[in-house]
Amino acid sequence: MRLQNITFLIALLVLSACTDRKKEAATLLIYGGPIYTVDSTQTQVEAVATKDNKILFAGTLSEAEAYKSEQTQLIDLQGKTMTPGLIEGHGHFMGLGYNELNLDLMNTKSYQEIVDAVAEKVKTAEPGEWIIGRGWHQSKWDEMPEVTVNGFQTHDLLSAVSPENPVYLKHASGHASFANAKAMEIAGLQILSKEGIDKFVVEGGEVMRDELGRPTGIFNERAMTIITEHIPETTAEKNIKAFELAVAACQRNGITGFHDAGIGKETIVLYEEMKTANKMKLRLYAMLTGWDKELLEEWYEKGPMVDPEHLVTIRSVKLNCDGALGSRGAWLLEPYTDRPGHFGHETLPMEFVKETALNGLRKGFQVCAHAIGDRANREILDRYEAAFTELPDTTKDHRFRIEHAQHLHPDDIPRFAELQVIPAMQAVHMSSDRPWAIDRLGEKRIKEGAYMWQRLLKSGIPIVNGTDVPVEPLNPIASLYASVSRKTLKGTPEGGYESDQKMTRAQALQSYTLDAAYGAFEEDIKGSITVGKLADFTIYNQDLMTVSEDIFLDTEVVMTIFDGKVVYEKGK
Repeated sequence: MRLQNITFLIALLVLSACTDRKKEAATLLIYGGPIYTVDSTQTQVEAVATKDNKILFAGTLSEAEAYKSEQTQLIDLQGKTMTPGLIEGHGHFMGLGYNELNLDLMNTKSYQEIVDAVAEKVKTAEPGEWIIGRGWHQSKWDEMPEVTVNGFQTHDLLSAVSPENPVYLKHASGHASFANAKAMEIAGLQILSKEGIDKFVVEGGEVMRDELGRPTGIFNERAMTIITEHIPETTAEKNIKAFELAVAACQRNGITGFHDAGIGKETIVLYEEMKTANKMKLRLYAMLTGWDKELLEEWYEKGPMVDPEHLVTIRSVKLNCDGALGSRGAWLLEPYTDRPGHFGHETLPMEFVKETALNGLRKGFQVCAHAIGDRANREILDRYEAAFTELPDTTKDHRFRIEHAQHLHPDDIPRFAELQVIPAMQAVHMSSDRPWAIDRLGEKRIKEGAYMWQRLLKSGIPIVNGTDVPVEPLNPIASLYASVSRKTLKGTPEGGYESDQKMTRAQALQSYTLDAAYGAFEEDIKGSITVGKLADFTIYNQDLMTVSEDIFLDTEVVMTIFDGKVVYEKGK
């Protein structure tokens, strides 16, 4: 009798559970195409059901039917492919928005095209109005001008078409800029003597000059502040417009999460306002800019802000420790092959890196340090290791990162896994930079230590992928293609550069989803299609896991689902 009672109770509980399950209706049911989960327990499913902004079920379509009601919205993929929502692992969110507002020079192929673009802008600008732009990259031009200094153009042609308008054009990398004569005049750089110009020397930067000591218009690294401090501050209206443009760009590209690499007080206030206004239609993981020590002290005092709504989280610090390879600002152990005697720039004192690492460990902040050159990477790893040794009890789950980790000395590659330092690498940089990077570093350094994805992954450390937008276009398909092909976006060379370092397609997708979530301490809430996680998904016109490589770049985002709602549909 007692056994019968126990059996009856078990049956009752099972029936009750089934009844509850029937009552739990999905708000959204997606089916009809390949669904890649990035979940190791079931890598591919037939259907996904969500309730409000959470994943309710992932599995077979027949099982998913149990969650359907008359109110459930149905999305038939009709053969299209779905993955977890993509996460931009390193970008500049407001830079993305402002790139759409200002002069976009990303596709310029010569100095003359820059001059022409500025000349066109001058026609509609008021005298004295600043003309701002970004995106030029001399190493990507089809031809170089006749007159160059250290591989860069000079300002004369630019100044000739903009005599009454100060012009400031940022390099695609963000680590150099180009100014015209009017902008330099405003900054007080009209002095031509070498003695006069010397007073504008900035530690960690360079004002490039010709053989007569005159400024060429190129400002490298921290020397850019000589010009930027004279540019009028932007308006609140323009900030809001740039924010909205950036959100729309993310949605068009299937980006539902964004690691914002370095923001200040004004941007923090803007994000809070946008969240309050219900305009925060993606998940921002923001890094405090390391340039503002007062800001850091303020946040050390109050501690990280982990948003319970998972919209704006601030729990990391961004340090800019060297420059870019394109502007020869990356800090190298050996001199540049194409500029003998030049090693790049240390743009932040290494003692400050250690100090920040110690503060991060004590106060609960992740540290994310920009390093492109092999010396910068080594020096930062050394400072991280010193901090870990000094405070061993605080290092169990620090998840410190190095942003870019583009060029490494072979001895330092295994140190990432040993120290559990996450490399946040933008695969599309390899595609864009590799054809000319060999001129900067030479063949040996390229082959032994540049863009070492597979060696890092095999050592046991995840890679966070992305684009560094607006350094590169936000398009994740281009970065995924670079990850798996190691080719330029023109499909060259055959077999790819250093093909042994290619990611598999599964690794590439994971670097844009679950590993990116891990890099922000968010793998428990997003990054895979797993029951209980947030309902963020990206849908594509073709199966990016199986489509042949030669048409991979034809992949398009056709729908983006954020927080359980469709926020973008191509053509609508």
